[in-house]
Amino acid sequence: MTLPAPRAAWSSLVGLVLLLGAAPPAAAQWGDSYDAPSRRAREYYRDDGGYGARQSNRRYAPPQQEAPRQFYWPWEDRPQQAQPAPTPTIRPTPRPRTPTYADDPRAVRRKPRPAPVIAQPKPTVPKAEPATRIAVFGDSLAGSLGTGLTDVFEDNTEIGIVDRSRADSGLVRKDIVDWPKAVEDTLKSTPKVAYALVMVGANDRQPIRDGDQTIEPLSERWRQIYGERVEALVKVFSDHKIPLIWVGVPPMRSESLTKDLAEINDIARERVAKAGQTYVDIWPGFVDDRNRYAATGPDLDGQDAKLRAGDGVHFTKAGARKLAHFADVELKRMMGTSATPAVPVATAPAVPAEGETPRLDDAAAIDRQITAMLPSLPEPPGIPALPVKPAAGPVIPLGRAELAPGGTLVSGRPRDADPSGNVERALLRGAAPVTQPGRADDFRWPPG
Repeated sequence: MTLPAPRAAWSSLVGLVLLLGAAPPAAAQWGDSYDAPSRRAREYYRDDGGYGARQSNRRYAPPQQEAPRQFYWPWEDRPQQAQPAPTPTIRPTPRPRTPTYADDPRAVRRKPRPAPVIAQPKPTVPKAEPATRIAVFGDSLAGSLGTGLTDVFEDNTEIGIVDRSRADSGLVRKDIVDWPKAVEDTLKSTPKVAYALVMVGANDRQPIRDGDQTIEPLSERWRQIYGERVEALVKVFSDHKIPLIWVGVPPMRSESLTKDLAEINDIARERVAKAGQTYVDIWPGFVDDRNRYAATGPDLDGQDAKLRAGDGVHFTKAGARKLAHFADVELKRMMGTSATPAVPVATAPAVPAEGETPRLDDAAAIDRQITAMLPSLPEPPGIPALPVKPAAGPVIPLGRAELAPGGTLVSGRPRDADPSGNVERALLRGAAPVTQPGRADDFRWPPG
């Protein structure tokens, strides 16, 4: 069968195209071609948490088909679903603990520290009416003396301190306080005053008005008037038969004031001793080794403490306690010599009435009756009474140079004069001392 010409042409053309498409491409000669490298697959995060290229051959589990839901009426019982078995929990095995220093039996066991003890406040005991009163008179320094004595007799309910001091007072100006009259009124209005202390003079370095005249401080006339006023004040206590302790004034930071107060102390000491009363010198307790003002010093416990206030005149609490110690020594001496010991009521023996026969079970009464029937023995010779020593002496620093009462430095026995004249020959004339035979400085050749 013969195809028509146009149809045959189209068939030949289609066959040629198919033949060319099925044939392999023409390859160029070696060296005329370029093989491009294979392209790297893109990396990204996968759904399983990994990282890398897409894995086309990975198989995924088919999704679980949801069970068909069934409708139940409220009165119908629903079948119970089987509970899955509990997954066993795996507990890690505990690691062995490394032994420490405390596990060693040889380790030192520290005792638990006790809790800090909090000091309880001292219970306040209501002080009853004291049987003995000690009155304090004077200026602001006497106020510190009264404060210190209050601390001294704080636990003694039998003794009370009556502070009648006034800060701006003295013996020079009577317009402020007339001390003889003020003391007279106090002794009349205050019962049971057995002892008195006076400390005055810190405000007295000023002129005295004598009529129309003004007497300059520490002049001869001033000394006479001031001494008479001291005697007038001491006479009030002597008339009431009250023992008086006149406490001297301490040194001050001002050198000129200290010098004047030392002269006022001398006037008071002389007039008080003349009246037969007691004068207490506190000067050595508040000076240094050179007998000068010292703001610090040893307290009653022997510890270095601040004794004087910042103004260089008054006392601190420790200084007031030390000030009161000087007066306390004299007070206890007076109380010890004036007190007469009495037999306590609880221990006093019961003496039977005269003519009464003691009971047979009263051995003490029988012994006394037998002793009374025996001839009396001769009385033993009287024992001399020893002087009563104070409970404590004045506080003296161990490192301070001790001075004699006259002011002379304590030293050894004075050396004898130079009988041989060696000192005069060697030190004054410059001559060599006479050598002794056989001594180290004897440079003479031996004889022969």
